[in-house]
Amino acid sequence: MNSNKNFRLVRKTFEEKSERILEKIRLGNSFVDDFIFEEQEAADIPINALRIIFNIISIISSEQFRPEDRPKQLSLFNEEFETENNIFASIKIRNSKVSPSGSTKQVIDAYEFLAKYKMSWYKSVNSKGKEIKTFGGLISTPSYDQRGYTTFLISSYWLRKLIVIPEYNYVLYNLVYNISNNKHVIFAIWLSKIPLSGTALKLSTFNRKFGLNYKTPNDFCFKFLKPARISLNQFNNLSFHYKYRADLIYIIPYQTNSIPDESLVTSISEKSKVTRRLNYFRKRYCLEEEDIVQFTYQYRNIPQTREMIERCFNAFLKDCRLNRLKSTDVNGIDFLKKIQEYIILHYRNTKMGELLPNGYPLII
Repeated sequence: MNSNKNFRLVRKTFEEKSERILEKIRLGNSFVDDFIFEEQEAADIPINALRIIFNIISIISSEQFRPEDRPKQLSLFNEEFETENNIFASIKIRNSKVSPSGSTKQVIDAYEFLAKYKMSWYKSVNSKGKEIKTFGGLISTPSYDQRGYTTFLISSYWLRKLIVIPEYNYVLYNLVYNISNNKHVIFAIWLSKIPLSGTALKLSTFNRKFGLNYKTPNDFCFKFLKPARISLNQFNNLSFHYKYRADLIYIIPYQTNSIPDESLVTSISEKSKVTRRLNYFRKRYCLEEEDIVQFTYQYRNIPQTREMIERCFNAFLKDCRLNRLKSTDVNGIDFLKKIQEYIILHYRNTKMGELLPNGYPLII
């Protein structure tokens, strides 16, 4: 088996099949967390590079799937892309999709960014427990062998994160064409992940998360959030209200049009019950607003994960009683870490855990 980084085995070719433009694309949470928001901090991805990412997802959209819905498809993906090192897929995108103005320099710069950003060896373990290695950034070896198009390779490591999507959020495809400010687009991607009840973070957290340097909450709200909100009100199906109190900035998403969102089809009584339960966790275990964004999103919006959290919480309480400990002795971020441990144990004992060992929900 060849692990040389210059050796590449191309298993599949993806191309645009029609002129039909998708209204929205599905961004897998795993890809967003690992590529766009690694360590909770957004990468400063240029707008033209974001267009490449959106077009990759648009082209492969018919291949995307949730493994729990299509376990056979997961097995086929494993057989096709996770048997040897350095397996890739080939993708071709029209240059005008990257630079509508026709700038060759913009196209070249965008592909160079994605080829160099996060270029490294990546390891994964396939369904048979075998370690698979691939080398590169999100894309590798862009070439211009057909006039007006760029062809490039994408490794099995990143392809999996784009195609196998246990959890995902919809983002409008045209966002990267209607909004030129890359940070506003990245903010919209983040906004799609937070609960509809909203979240609150400190100014320092926002600065770190989005690579900003605002000195006061007032500056951040009126110089960043206000223009971002104007853009999203005009061009996105999801925008937000904002306010600040002392150093805490509140973001409350809202729908801007009638594009259906399955997560909204929930009874008022069920929403109220979920909100009360989240308040219970927050108060009893001294959880800070900035620590529970992911926990709140998972609990509020994904019923299967909510049930898993409750089972794991009950197991945690049972263990505390057996060991004559108070459950509240574990609080704050330590409480979330403890529940995350139970989630991992519970998940790996399920059928899906056997198929996708690292596909467990993340609550922190």
